[in-house]
Amino acid sequence: MFFMVSVDYKSDIDKIEIPKDLIKGKRLLTKAEIQILEKNLNHNEDSLWNNFYVDAEENCFDAELIHFCDFSGYVILGKLKKGMLNYNDLHLECGIEHSKLHNVVTGDDNVIRNVAYLDNYRLGNRVILFNINEMCCTKHSKFGNGILKNGESENNRIWIGVANENDGRSILPFESLIPADAYLWSHYRDDNELLNRFVQLTEYGNTKELNTFGFVDDDCVIKNSNIIKDAKIGKCVYIKGAFKLKNITILSSPEERSQIGEGVEMVNGILGYGSKLFYQAIAVRFVIGRNCQVKYGARLLNSVLGDNSTISCCEVLNNLIFPFHEQHHNSSFLIATTIMGQSNIASGATIGSNHNSRSPDGEIFAKRGFWPGLCSDFKHNSRFASFVLVSKGSYQHELDIPYPFSLVSPGDKSDEAISIIPAFWFMYDMFAITRNKNKFTKRDKRIVKVQHIEFDPLAPDTMQEILFSTERLIGLTAEYLKENQPDVVKNAKTQQQIFQCAKDYLHKNEEADFTLFDQVCQKKFGAIILKPVKAYKMYRKIVKYFATRTLMEFCKSLHEEYLNPEMIEEIRKLPLYTQWENVGGQIIPCEKINELFADIKSGKYVNWDEVHDYYNLCEASYEKFKVRYALYLLEQLYSRPIEDFSPDIYRDVIEDVIIVANEIYNHSVQSREKDYTDYYRNMTYRNRQEMEIVIGPLSDNSFLNQLKVDTEQFVKEIGVVFKGLIK
Repeated sequence: MFFMVSVDYKSDIDKIEIPKDLIKGKRLLTKAEIQILEKNLNHNEDSLWNNFYVDAEENCFDAELIHFCDFSGYVILGKLKKGMLNYNDLHLECGIEHSKLHNVVTGDDNVIRNVAYLDNYRLGNRVILFNINEMCCTKHSKFGNGILKNGESENNRIWIGVANENDGRSILPFESLIPADAYLWSHYRDDNELLNRFVQLTEYGNTKELNTFGFVDDDCVIKNSNIIKDAKIGKCVYIKGAFKLKNITILSSPEERSQIGEGVEMVNGILGYGSKLFYQAIAVRFVIGRNCQVKYGARLLNSVLGDNSTISCCEVLNNLIFPFHEQHHNSSFLIATTIMGQSNIASGATIGSNHNSRSPDGEIFAKRGFWPGLCSDFKHNSRFASFVLVSKGSYQHELDIPYPFSLVSPGDKSDEAISIIPAFWFMYDMFAITRNKNKFTKRDKRIVKVQHIEFDPLAPDTMQEILFSTERLIGLTAEYLKENQPDVVKNAKTQQQIFQCAKDYLHKNEEADFTLFDQVCQKKFGAIILKPVKAYKMYRKIVKYFATRTLMEFCKSLHEEYLNPEMIEEIRKLPLYTQWENVGGQIIPCEKINELFADIKSGKYVNWDEVHDYYNLCEASYEKFKVRYALYLLEQLYSRPIEDFSPDIYRDVIEDVIIVANEIYNHSVQSREKDYTDYYRNMTYRNRQEMEIVIGPLSDNSFLNQLKVDTEQFVKEIGVVFKGLIK
């Protein structure tokens, strides 16, 4: 229903209060300029034009550049002289034409053409607004941030329901939010004092005044768009054909330019630097990180998307997604998950669409490197260790997969156990793991890296998972031996002795061929663990490789060729952290997280920027924390201090590490060689010359060539790294 109200514009204009800082260096129009404006069919609700200010510098305002416009409220213009603004194939003369402006402040050399309604906005320099139906801003806009203005109730606050459809893990969005913040806020819900402090950190700096205005920064181009309401738009943003942009912040800079394309709808959210939305994409209640793409009709709702991620042609609802996530197939579906990055969701994957409870409150939690196969589906609740590869199939029951770098396969029927090969990646696809760090390093297009992201699959978080898995394999082997080979454990009287017997059995029977049963991995029907001996041995080799490589890097940092007792003593003085957590892609000791929480509650940190500084402090000590952990791992593997290692133990460590290093290189080469030698991969080419033109010769593979050099150097150095410790 519409209401017509009679207003005395003259008396209304008299009440307008123009902020003094806006008219500094400005002047009112001359009579001659007013005559030109009126001659050009411009209309002002203030017939005296006392609400219209221009740049006071001589010859910096040309009234002839304004035609067919309506003005009301106050209008304050920057320099306006003859000139052209160009963007790609768009060439427009500076000036204002066929537009209505109310309470508008412009910078220098703007183009405002065919903007049907522009209200309460301030523009930077060299801004193009072309063919826009409505562009306005309310006095209480929050631009996608989860803050409140004076007089507003808590019901007005915008929350993002990440990781859970019932909003049990909701967080508040803010401009500098990164997945680390969202993770700590959403996954530590049992401390009300901490949760209240998170809200206070978000509100920091909010004056609550009802004095906001829309903003478009320098060198932006907005054209052929429908509705732009309550928007804060950074430098160098390009918006074309947007359908609806409401209550949003678009972060952008000349180095990291953001872009919005045709048919896009964005409501209640924040878009990160250098990110792009195209082709009917929809984002509602969101925070999108740096260098992300959301396109081709994708729907992103109630979600946080980490840096360097791509979402297209799919549906993503109520998720917390860490950096480097790929989901670009039309039929993929992701609901109520925490995906911890470096992940890839295949076509047809249906993750979290069905609930095994009476309420939509289920969750799926997957650590980094999660790769579900084509047409795979999972039920809430499920949990996956790092770098789990899941074969194509329908998984009808809840899963809990604790084995990192494993392959999970369904049974032939829905009422059968699933199959798991622990350490699968290390045994059968070392190339994929090896190139992981190199791949993500190249894909990291962030100019400003707010947080360090761990790209290496072999890091403290995965090592602690491997340690847990080796213990689990030993325990399951003990159960197997008691039932199938009781003679092996007949002399063991205690659980600890039985456990030791199982451990010895795994060490001494490398060719043993049996399977284990793990009831926890799948509800009702459990899981069959294949190749447990090979997995156990490979897990141990990988831990040795990580620990030794880390100690070698420590030697290099000190410009030493090998370890000596004094260096070991210095390492022991470093704090030992044995529990680690992936916090938004950064690996942080759990104890440091608890320290952060204590400092937040004490009031030591008052805003999120200070929390981010704490992440950086943790990163500055990460290498030291890691080398202390590496020493701990070696000592755990051999159940004694490194000072008590015998020459045989050192020899065993060196031999296993060299084996792993060579396997990494050889398996990487073999994986790539298949593209050149396999019959089925060659049959589409007429000859080898054509094949090498299409995919390039194997000899030109820069990654493999560098890996060869690095492996040879590593093997050379590993032979002497323990030289100073061998007695």
